[in-house]
Amino acid sequence: MNGHFVSGNLRLARYLVRPAGRPGPLPGLIVCHGFPIGPLDARQSAGTFPELVDRAANDLGWVGMTFNFRGCGQSEGDFSLQGWVNDLRAAIDHLIEETSPSGIWLVGTNTGGSLATCVAADDPRVRGIALLGPRADFDDWAAQPRRFLEHAREIGAIRTPGFPRNFDEWGRELRRFRPTDAARRFAPRP
Repeated sequence: MNGHFVSGNLRLARYLVRPAGRPGPLPGLIVCHGFPIGPLDARQSAGTFPELVDRAANDLGWVGMTFNFRGCGQSEGDFSLQGWVNDLRAAIDHLIEETSPSGIWLVGTNTGGSLATCVAADDPRVRGIALLGPRADFDDWAAQPRRFLEHAREIGAIRTPGFPRNFDEWGRELRRFRPTDAARRFAPRP
């Protein structure tokens, strides 16, 4: 990662690259990682994504950015679904402020792809999305929120003792975002 931006009161790590020698507004790409899967995997989230962003810049001439959602990598905070949505919205704002792109395209894997769909559906600045293995919903997490909370702690996505302050609200967030509904709202954009 080569910098940071702020989401709410949290500092999030990001990697931002501009293609050399390309003037003017360029298309902007944000690559979103998925939810970590293994023990302490949250610390390694998006570890190889800077290489992908570099390729988009060098081969396609796009401005590219990837970042660590809260609770992952070098970013502050603890995982919550609403928090990750807020983080992606802040990432879009940051890319626009830093680079004035001609448009924004989102690429996301797993949970990152699902939330890219949810955010893009309500943000006309997003011109297109590409998804790799997105979740259709978060119902399996919502069905057993305490078990999922423990899993999030085990993998390091939740690090703060006593988080979340309001478990019921944290659990409700798992049902709030519906990627399949968002995909219908996003259409006909690609």
